[in-house]
Amino acid sequence: MSSAEPDSDERPRPAGPSRHPVDLGDRRLDADAVKVVRRLVRNGYEAYVVGGGVRDLLLDRSPKDFDIATSARPDDVRTLFRNSRIIGRRFRLVHVLFSGGKVIETATFRRAPDTSEREGDDLLIRNDNVFGDAHEDAARRDFTINALFYDVENKEVIDWVGGMPHIEGRIVHTIGDPVVRFQEDPVRILRAIKFSARLDLGITPEVYDAIVQCRGSLAMAARPRLFEELLRLLREGAAHRSFWLAWETGVLDVLLPELSAYLSDAEEEDGVVWRILRELDRRTNERGEPFDDVVLWTLLLLEPLREITAGEKDRVEAAYDFLEPVIDRLNVPRRIADAVRRIVAIYPRLEAGRAGRFSKTPLFALAAEVHDIHRGAMGHETRDSATTERADSSLLAPPKRRRRRRRR
Repeated sequence: MSSAEPDSDERPRPAGPSRHPVDLGDRRLDADAVKVVRRLVRNGYEAYVVGGGVRDLLLDRSPKDFDIATSARPDDVRTLFRNSRIIGRRFRLVHVLFSGGKVIETATFRRAPDTSEREGDDLLIRNDNVFGDAHEDAARRDFTINALFYDVENKEVIDWVGGMPHIEGRIVHTIGDPVVRFQEDPVRILRAIKFSARLDLGITPEVYDAIVQCRGSLAMAARPRLFEELLRLLREGAAHRSFWLAWETGVLDVLLPELSAYLSDAEEEDGVVWRILRELDRRTNERGEPFDDVVLWTLLLLEPLREITAGEKDRVEAAYDFLEPVIDRLNVPRRIADAVRRIVAIYPRLEAGRAGRFSKTPLFALAAEVHDIHRGAMGHETRDSATTERADSSLLAPPKRRRRRRRR
C-alpha cells in the first residue's frame, strides 16, 4: 500500500498472510465455483473463492452465492470461459454462467486508491477502479470477516487482515481504523449493522463508537445505495435487530428522522413498530424469501403514517406530505412511494373488512400481506384475506396524535 495512506488508517500491510488449514469440502463449496477457480489456476493465474461465501461457510451458514477473485484480467477470464460475459462500466467484472441461471461472479484483484488518486479533500472514495494484487484486494475490503480467501487446491484459508480471530470470536470489525473506513464509504455503516444483525455477530466497541461518530457522513452517500441497503436490512430476516441498532446508534436520525422521532416517543421493546419487524422477520425466515419491496416499505413506515393520517379528510395528501422528504432523502422510487400512499389511504377500510373496489386492483394482494403481518404482530389470528373479518382490537385502531418527545 502507498505510504500516502492516512496515518490514522492502520490497515494491515502485506507482511505475509496467516494460513489456516480448513477443508470446506467440495460438497459445501459450490461445484461450479470450484471449476472456475481450478481452470484459472491451471492456466497460470491466482484464483480464490472470496468474500461472503467463505465467511458464511466458516460461520456454518449456507452461502447465497460464491464469488471468485483472480489475477486474471476480465478479457482473460472471458477468453477462458465461453459461457461468460463482461459487465460493468465503472469496474468490469465477469459473470460466468451456468445452468439454472447460476452466476459465478469473477473479479480481478483490486486495490484501494492512494491518497494522491482520491478526488476532493475528504476521505470519500470516488474511484475504486485500480487493479492490484491479492493482498491489496483483501486490504481494500470493508470488514475483516469479508476479506478471507479460500485456496481450493491447498484447502486453506488465507488471511491478510486478521479475519479468522474475528470469525472465531463472532465479531464485526473493519479493516483498519473504523472512522477512516466509514469516512471513505459511509454505506459501510449500514453494512456493519446488516452483518451484525443477519449473522448474529457482535460489534467491537471501536466500530460501534465509529458508527455513532460518523453517522452524519451517510448524508454524503449516494441516495440509491442508501435506499438499497435499507431494503436489505428489511429483506433478510433480521429487520428487528437491524433497525434497533440503527435507531440506537442514531443512524436512523440521519436516514429516517421521521421514523426515529416516532420510535423515540413510543414504548421501546414492546412498541408496535418493533412488533411488526419481529413478525416480518418470522415470516421471512419461515417462507425463505423476502416480501415485495412495497410490503417492506409500507410495514416499516405504517405506524407513523397511520398516526399522521388519522382523522385527516385527505389521507393520500397527508401521506404524501409525510413521504415527500423521505423520497427525496433516499431516492425512493415513485412506484414504491405511490403504492405505500395508496395502501395507507385505504388501510382503515382493510381493517374494517370493506376493501370494496380496491380488492380488484393489483395492489390489493400486497396490501393484504401488509395487513396480515400487522395483525400477526398484534397477536391476532391471521387469515388469508385482509377483508374476511373486521379487526376488533384497540391495538389496530388508528393511533392518536401525540406530542413529539425527542430521544436525547
